[in-house]
Amino acid sequence: MILTPSRAVRVFAYPAPTDLRKGYDGLYGLVQSTLKQDPMSGDLYLFANDSRKLCKVLLWDGTGLCIFQKRLERGCFAKLWRDDGQVVRLTQSELALYIEGCTLLDRRSLSPMAIERKAVVSDPSM
Repeated sequence: MILTPSRAVRVFAYPAPTDLRKGYDGLYGLVQSTLKQDPMSGDLYLFANDSRKLCKVLLWDGTGLCIFQKRLERGCFAKLWRDDGQVVRLTQSELALYIEGCTLLDRRSLSPMAIERKAVVSDPSM
């Protein structure tokens, strides 16, 4: 899987440890039921197990669902779930660092939030 640095693609970390025996359908269901997102949106969904030795990323590539999976041989992935159950959003750059096994000590925004496109409304009085 090649991750491209695009701010148009969002990354959502599932807010709790996940049983990573789940496959396409199980992870798809978690995205819909817990994250309240559309798994076929093109966004990336990150899951980690309780020991944080395994992670999976679910994504829709336009033709089908893909799962990227990694197991760390030493250490563990950073803990991305919070006690309040809030979903953590990452950039693709942060996801790449996470997958490399980097520890996230503190999250500070280093760049502005992506600008959402607004519909142009024409003024009928003109």
